[in-house]
Amino acid sequence: MRLIVGITGASGLPYAVRLLEVLRGIPACEVHLVMTSAAKLNVSIETDCDLAQIEGLAHVVHSNRDISAAIASGSFRTDGMIVMPCSMRTLSAIVHSFADNLLVRAADVVLKERRRLVLVPREAPLHAGHCKMLYDACLMGAIVFPPVPAFYTRPGSVANIVDNTVSRVLDLFGIETGLIQRWSGLRQNPGNVEGVEIERD
Repeated sequence: MRLIVGITGASGLPYAVRLLEVLRGIPACEVHLVMTSAAKLNVSIETDCDLAQIEGLAHVVHSNRDISAAIASGSFRTDGMIVMPCSMRTLSAIVHSFADNLLVRAADVVLKERRRLVLVPREAPLHAGHCKMLYDACLMGAIVFPPVPAFYTRPGSVANIVDNTVSRVLDLFGIETGLIQRWSGLRQNPGNVEGVEIERD
């Protein structure tokens, strides 16, 4: 498997770092990384990592200015792309095919080749323009996956919340991480909910 990971300057870099860490532990997965300049700025703001550590988690690192990179061509086969987190600026560029950098060009290629593109937008609240772009992205074939916490798992830490989102995103590519508690219904987990009557046969 070969995946492209794009990281933009939206808040949420810990999601991207964890995504890369998990993918690095999957021997059969080759990861191509491209980061915007704003994403690189966020490294020191939102994480305890340095840029070299993050880039070291990928197999191939591309400059966002290198439009001649392999991932800029549809003839370079990949299984898809994850943009995590995805800024509204990058979302707008993807929706309007404004491929003036490698990250947007790679996303455009994934869409035109009918491969899987997962966008993880990090913005709140959303105005009508944001909502329209998210809608348009869906119409174009992208999957929009906001990083919304799942509290039925009773997360005990921020790391648990991040792992859940990363794992659910990778589910979309058929990648099992083993990091999350999967819901199996109240009948199997009756202790999780008090005062709820479960239908009996």
